[in-house]
Amino acid sequence: MSLPITHVPPRPSAGTPKGAADTTAFAAGTGPERLLLDDCVHCGFCLPTCPTYVLWGEEMDSPRGRILLMDLAEQGEIGLDATTVRHWDSCLGCMACVTSCPSGVQYDRLIEETRAQVEERFERAPADRRLRDALFAVLPHHRRMSAVAAPLLPYRASGAQRLLRRSRVYAALPERIRRFEALSPIVTWAALREQAPVHALPASPPKLKVALLTGCVQRAIFGDVNAATVRVLTAHGCEVVAPRAQGCCGALELHAGRAASAKSRAQTLIDVLDDPTVAYVVVNSAGCGSTLKEYGAIFADDARWAERAAAFAAKVRDVHEVLAELEPPATLRPLELDVAYHDACHLAHAQGITAEPRDVLRRIPGLVVREIPEAAICCGSAGIYNLINPVPAAELGRRKAANVRSVAPDALAAANPGCLLQISANLGAEGEPIPTFHPIELIDASLRGEDVRSLLERRRELLRSAGTGA
Repeated sequence: MSLPITHVPPRPSAGTPKGAADTTAFAAGTGPERLLLDDCVHCGFCLPTCPTYVLWGEEMDSPRGRILLMDLAEQGEIGLDATTVRHWDSCLGCMACVTSCPSGVQYDRLIEETRAQVEERFERAPADRRLRDALFAVLPHHRRMSAVAAPLLPYRASGAQRLLRRSRVYAALPERIRRFEALSPIVTWAALREQAPVHALPASPPKLKVALLTGCVQRAIFGDVNAATVRVLTAHGCEVVAPRAQGCCGALELHAGRAASAKSRAQTLIDVLDDPTVAYVVVNSAGCGSTLKEYGAIFADDARWAERAAAFAAKVRDVHEVLAELEPPATLRPLELDVAYHDACHLAHAQGITAEPRDVLRRIPGLVVREIPEAAICCGSAGIYNLINPVPAAELGRRKAANVRSVAPDALAAANPGCLLQISANLGAEGEPIPTFHPIELIDASLRGEDVRSLLERRRELLRSAGTGA
């Protein structure tokens, strides 16, 4: 299903270059590498898969247009101004262009290196800077995230959320405020309180030992998914360790240009999870897995950390990769469901993992996987994108929801917490709510022999209790 293009590019980012005398875009010896920039031959294969180009049809809001700006900046022909930064800021970092590029352009590295320079050398407008600082003061910290999420339970249970969303007051609120509220996670006490056990053993002798990344957003809001991941892994014969001391992997900060803090978090995480007895470091969040697999490249120029980070990255596996390698347990029971599968961008494009999640879902008797039109187009979540660029994110969310509804599924599965929040908010905007799940939750439900009607109705009731989203 294809929706019409709406030509509404965002306004230029307010701000100025830091330092009155230095107006160059990149510091000497930093920024995107010349060899990587020269890989782009400006063929245009990236255009149909770029979400912002699909929305606006603007050349400078396409990957090749942004690379052209990087090229000009690297040569010193342009400096940092609000318009140039806006084009880079409007990129979701979804990496669909990496998948579609016939020349092997490493756009992921180019945009990360560019954004790091923007954060160092561009003075953002006070409101924009305060918003970003506030987000990063909360999101990478699972305890702070839980503290923010906890009041949402009485807000929803009391009916206040439902009443607000149906009121004239809600319709009159600024777009950004409505989008923040619409994206508020529909949490349960179980999800907030449940944690993955520190150590879990399978019923029979282990086939392999793995460490589980519990994450920050995942740990704070989707703790039940982490717990389900441990149950599924042990049912497949894995011994699982999930140290409590672990924290954020740095993905959100890395993708937003905050390279120094991202590297610091990565070092701390490696110290906690680097266990020679562990065969794999297993990740159930697409954005986190993508970043952990990049640790070798992130520390390539660091003599103290390069070798260790590369060895650690080589052990990282998405949970679906691990399950696909293992024999499924005989205890999988039927789930008569038509499930639309959403390819999380950092799983499909950044990690190249598309077949494994579908394969492990199809192991469940009675479950049918439905493909979604425009599967390569991002849902609009993209880390903190839907919080700092709410208007284009909302349009992409509505587009994704319409494509999901077009295949009339019983439920949707997506392997990334941001995608689940974004798509759930937009699937609840009109019509009967479509429940959303992490694929691991469906495998866990099958192993437990849950009644499919009860499973769906519990999730629908949660969505109904929140009322209509924005």
